[in-house]
Amino acid sequence: MNLTRIYQLLFLLLLIGYAFYGWAFIQRTSIDLDNQRIYALFDDAMISMQYAKNLAHGDGLVWNAGGEKVEGYSNPLWVMLMAGIHLLPIALTQTSLYVKIMSLLFLLLNVIIIKLLVDEFTENQLIPLVAAFLTAFYFPLNNWSLQGMEVGLQALLLSSALLFGVRALKEKRFSPWPYVLLGLGVLLRMDTAAAAVAAIAVFAWIDGPRWKDHLIWGLGSIVLTIGGLTVFRLVYYGDWLPNTYYLKLVGLSTILRISIGLRRFWDFVWLSNWALFAIPIALPALDKRKTLWPLYAVLLSQVAYSIYVGGDAWEHVGGANRFIAAAMPIFFALFALTLGEIYELILKAGKFKSKFGITAGNTFLTIVAIFSLFGFNSLLVQDDVSKWTLREKPVFTESVERYALMGLTLHDVTTESATIAVVTAGNIPYFSERTAIDLLGKNDPMIARGPMHINSSLFEPGNYRPGHNKWNYAYSIGELQPDVVAQIWENTDEEAAPYLEDYELFVIAGIPYYFRKNSPNVIWQNIPPQE
Repeated sequence: MNLTRIYQLLFLLLLIGYAFYGWAFIQRTSIDLDNQRIYALFDDAMISMQYAKNLAHGDGLVWNAGGEKVEGYSNPLWVMLMAGIHLLPIALTQTSLYVKIMSLLFLLLNVIIIKLLVDEFTENQLIPLVAAFLTAFYFPLNNWSLQGMEVGLQALLLSSALLFGVRALKEKRFSPWPYVLLGLGVLLRMDTAAAAVAAIAVFAWIDGPRWKDHLIWGLGSIVLTIGGLTVFRLVYYGDWLPNTYYLKLVGLSTILRISIGLRRFWDFVWLSNWALFAIPIALPALDKRKTLWPLYAVLLSQVAYSIYVGGDAWEHVGGANRFIAAAMPIFFALFALTLGEIYELILKAGKFKSKFGITAGNTFLTIVAIFSLFGFNSLLVQDDVSKWTLREKPVFTESVERYALMGLTLHDVTTESATIAVVTAGNIPYFSERTAIDLLGKNDPMIARGPMHINSSLFEPGNYRPGHNKWNYAYSIGELQPDVVAQIWENTDEEAAPYLEDYELFVIAGIPYYFRKNSPNVIWQNIPPQE
């Protein structure tokens, strides 16, 4: 068997191994309830599922069926794909399984695309395998994607756009496909526009004879997509911007927000081993091909966007946030290519072109890739290695189980007319099938446009969590009078207490709920006796 066949076999084994890992991940994040397997997603993904469910059932693109039209999602294309699943005759406890399978397929395709992308830059057949291996088993990307977020599809669209663009550059021709894919990326998440603009600018700059084509197709795809979304938003929701914009960006100075974003990014790099992240910095000096620039442009634009918005709400967990995770496969491509260039320099300098020298070098590269994965997968939680190797349940899984079971519980102890106040606005409304009140305002314009609660320790992990810093209990509880207050935001019990005087505390399966006294929408006999 020749060397090429060996590498092809190794790549096939990598894909098969990753497929098994992905399936094991999906099962590890499922819920066992009374010998029944239930599937649920990370809570933000379940907010999108709530919109998708209502759309598929003919209730409109809304969070609450028959409720106010508010754009509380930031991933239109993902919601559409989720809505397609809800058109099938699938129980609510099983729909999330198909979202996870869809994400696994996107991740598998992305591994293939990354391998093909790196193939364009090197003849060393081990280097693409290193990039593919790091991409396949990068825990943050897997965790966000296989728990239901759109990150895997976003990564696939970015990687594929770069592959088509780089191939066109090498062949000295223009291809519209990068911009079709980037346009889909903007439809998936509007903030993908940052990466799209960066890619357009670089492709137009280094492909001088065809710069007009790049600008026309590139900017045209962005303008048409954002323009279409804006027209739809104005007509359907009556607003220029999504509700999430007001929630996350209004009420905190830009300078302070960027400062927090810089701190969060540095914490991520430091935790994952800054020396590993420094390696690709050497690549432009080692390999001066301009075709590498689009990769750097897309990667850096995603990092810049993450910094601009102040990071993500779960930085205290560690690892790449959703914005950076989508671009990490591109980082791994650059990382592997840099290792390959260093490897070639060492071989040339030491004249190690013998069969033994090449074998030793390839063995060394393989060992570096394996050990690097441990650094890249570092988290700020206990037993992080056990979590990404699936010996323990991955991060977020326990909270997802809690919220899903809360939703099922509330379905059994309330009538269809009940209203439920929640902090986590995904699983509980989805599984309870009740009208919900969003205490943190992602689906409530009154809260989203209100003041932001900030304190002097915003730079500490967990204290500033974009999308989780606004609430108004006087309005959400005192005025709206939900039948059940299922949750109170952390460290705000005293603030909420005056508005809970007309509520009675019950603990069900170890979880506290506040039920409005004498509410006709509570099935009191279904509440278990209290100790």
